[in-house]
Amino acid sequence: MADFNRNVVALLGLPFDAVNLQQAAQRMEQARLGGTRCFLSTPNLNFLVSAQTDAAFRDTVCRSDLSVPDGMPLVWMARLLGLPLRERVSGSSLFESIRAGGGWKVLFFGGPQGVGEQACQVLNRRPAGMRAVGCVNPGFGSVEDMSDASSIDRVNASGANFVVVALGAGKGQAWISRNLDRLQAPVVSHLGAVINFVAGTVQRAPRWMQACGLEWLWRAKEEPRLLRRYASDGLALLRLLFTRVLPLALLQRLNPPQPSQLQRAHVSQMQGGAPGHAQLHGAWDNGNLLPLRQWVTMIHGEDCDVTLDLTDTCHVDGAFAGLMLLLDSALRKRGRRLRLRHAPAPVQRLLRLHGLPEDVLA
Repeated sequence: MADFNRNVVALLGLPFDAVNLQQAAQRMEQARLGGTRCFLSTPNLNFLVSAQTDAAFRDTVCRSDLSVPDGMPLVWMARLLGLPLRERVSGSSLFESIRAGGGWKVLFFGGPQGVGEQACQVLNRRPAGMRAVGCVNPGFGSVEDMSDASSIDRVNASGANFVVVALGAGKGQAWISRNLDRLQAPVVSHLGAVINFVAGTVQRAPRWMQACGLEWLWRAKEEPRLLRRYASDGLALLRLLFTRVLPLALLQRLNPPQPSQLQRAHVSQMQGGAPGHAQLHGAWDNGNLLPLRQWVTMIHGEDCDVTLDLTDTCHVDGAFAGLMLLLDSALRKRGRRLRLRHAPAPVQRLLRLHGLPEDVLA
């Protein structure tokens, strides 16, 4: 069941949980202890750029149970937009934060030939802490080839409670999304660099470089093949800044919601309409989303399409957009649709700048 009470904000079409490193590690620990599913996504700038043109890839992030910003450019953009993403929460740092804890049994799926075995040996040299229970190298086939029953059975038979996938971002996210319901491990994540860091085949940047956003420079030194990707992502970042981020920041500052508009925010059921048809009134931000969260949770249990009339809506923020991303993804998984209709032009522009899919706004 989707959790619509997560404190999630939208940044250029991707949802991010407003948590710090410790809180993210606690969520993973809760999933391990409770046996509940935690599909962890760690979007970086490359994820964000790819998601602008790849709807299927974007949806794998929207379907995750925990999504954290793994890149200082994302944190800087969030600060410019007033979004509560206070710090970078990298997948590598998350892995290290739980590595010393007992009870974790990790399996590595993918990675360069022989590196998975090496990572297992390094982990198991320590008498305590995280244990490696195996590695699976599926080769270089398609996602479908890597999703055969034999591969999934090997993962499940290991008894792992944490599956670390290393197949490249696009293929790794797609493999997890395709097989999540078949995997028994409560925690699953694509953490491409972790397997190399653990094995020692690639050294991670010093902490001061991580903190000031220069880890990419160190990674380029360690893995020169990444230079082309970094250059392409850097140009895409400039384009996004001038076409999306700065216009959104300016629009928010020039037209902030009034207290009276925030106070009258409420959801009303459309007279004579289908169960999933409702009208939203007033201005919506992170401080007054509770009634909408409750309505969304209730209506999602009805298993129906959802249409929200925004005729009387005068403002939305990144938390509203984040909630809509979660709802849209949850509905698509069931073969249902979300539609936001009749939004005034300023609200329509806000929704587009926040990155809501066009077919939701059509």
